Amino acid sequence: MQLRLPPGKSAFLWGPRKTGKSYWLRHTFPDARLVDLLQSDVFAEYASRPALLRERFGQHRGLIVIDEIQMAPDLLNEVHWLIENSPASFLMTGSSARKLRRSHANLLGGRAWRFAMQPLAFRETSGFDIEQVMVSGLLPPHFLAPDPIPELRAYVGDYLREEIAAEARIRSIPSFAEFLRVAALTNGELLNYTNVARESGVSAKVVRGYFEILEETLLGFRLPPWRRAKNRRLIETEKFYLFDVGVSNYLARRTPRAGTPEFGKSFEHFLLMELMAYRAYAAPELDLCYWRTASGLEVDVVLGDMTVAVEVKGSARVHAGDGLGLRALREEHRVGHAVVVCMEREPRQLADGIQVWPWQRFLERLWSGEFIQ
Repeated sequence: MQLRLPPGKSAFLWGPRKTGKSYWLRHTFPDARLVDLLQSDVFAEYASRPALLRERFGQHRGLIVIDEIQMAPDLLNEVHWLIENSPASFLMTGSSARKLRRSHANLLGGRAWRFAMQPLAFRETSGFDIEQVMVSGLLPPHFLAPDPIPELRAYVGDYLREEIAAEARIRSIPSFAEFLRVAALTNGELLNYTNVARESGVSAKVVRGYFEILEETLLGFRLPPWRRAKNRRLIETEKFYLFDVGVSNYLARRTPRAGTPEFGKSFEHFLLMELMAYRAYAAPELDLCYWRTASGLEVDVVLGDMTVAVEVKGSARVHAGDGLGLRALREEHRVGHAVVVCMEREPRQLADGIQVWPWQRFLERLWSGEFIQ
């Protein structure tokens, strides 16, 4: 991750637990003063006397890092004062702003930029085994673990089911746990509150609230549809994705293997997460959506204003029929790059000009800035 923070500027850095925020901060800003609210004595000091921040750092020049800022929301009033009246700047991390908003904390009114940390991207790793990643996911401790399953079990049990449920004041943890399983099973599908509610055993209103909790805690996101129809009637329902392919597959009790439909679905999820990381770190104004007609023709991801249209196939061989959605899209819109991203080893071009790229080549060209200048 590259965070471009000019000297004297303050920012929030959000990201789910275990994305590596604390590790990254310590290695990127080794000289910054650190207030680590996960340390019980440090938390006790600042929670009981927020003014200590002003007393200690009122004359400080340089960056101050406050780790897990949501644990002490009242500190933000002191941060606000220091930004306005001292030479100090701040980088504040947290797993989500939900708790701060719920407590009506001071979110600094635009005085701090906002960044979000994603799970690892392909270019940040070595020894990348695509089939193994479908199981481990790309949260650093899970990706690096010899056996990721115990790590995933602990993460889901202690964080997703317990801590997130407690923060959101969910009354029935078993119902929320079942919802998480159903959300994982329907990951990447059209969002249907009624169907998820039926499978989860709660009302559609409750399910809607659960999805909002996942979004607010950065554990999931919506992929909107392309809505500017010309000749074809388009689907206008959003899709919902969990934030990590390994967590999603663990919740759904899947172990995808190459060549299976489960692998293809997970491969699409993985590519979309790479695009989300690219947007977060390199192109924050980039629009991502999918295109689908009422008759079922679909393109998995559209970047920008048809700059790139991507169909994802988790197979080792792409056939002419795999470009059907891209061909239909090109009949209605001018598409900069129409690409099938797949598991083939070498790039090639179909007869109608649609490009077939190995996923590694696509990601190299994406991160080089070739598509989005």
